Amino acid sequence: MADEINRCGWCLGNNLYERYHDDEWGLPTYDDHQLFELLLLEGAQAGLSWLTVLRKREGYRRALDGFDPEKIALYQPARVNELLQNPEIVRNRLKVESAVSNARLFLDIRERTGSFSNYVWQFADHQPKQNSFRSLKQVPSTTPASDRMSKTMKKQGFKFVGSTICYAYMQATGMVNDHLLSCFRYKECARMKN
Repeated sequence: MADEINRCGWCLGNNLYERYHDDEWGLPTYDDHQLFELLLLEGAQAGLSWLTVLRKREGYRRALDGFDPEKIALYQPARVNELLQNPEIVRNRLKVESAVSNARLFLDIRERTGSFSNYVWQFADHQPKQNSFRSLKQVPSTTPASDRMSKTMKKQGFKFVGSTICYAYMQATGMVNDHLLSCFRYKECARMKN
């Protein structure tokens, strides 16, 4: 088909995946609320496919008060137990509890530093890294930068922030541009430096 566009192969064949790829993945974001939402979703994804979490994203939005960190930070054990009965989210106690503790840490960092964005973007030297991969096989699952992010965040108490999750987070938030060179989004994301 003449009007077919080239995308990264990981998203092909599913409309939700393709929309996420086309509209959001790899686009540099500095918005604290969006960065918080993606942090929680990446943590929920641990051990699952990203598509599973994308399908539950709106359920998470409803269940977690629109990803409002101030509200989530106040959740008590009864609220956690209620969430564990909700089929719209991943019902894993450790992941649900980590959403609450990560919200508290997010608020603490934002209060101390003025911006969660500045905190996480330090691991990318405050500038999106432009990779130039030609195939999915070349794309790493971790990097020294994601290792540093993971180590620092774990030391501060964050949960579900292993290096692989941190690198996926860096990809999702545009700290790295891992669209393949052949992908129509590569140049678009590369132009969006700050």
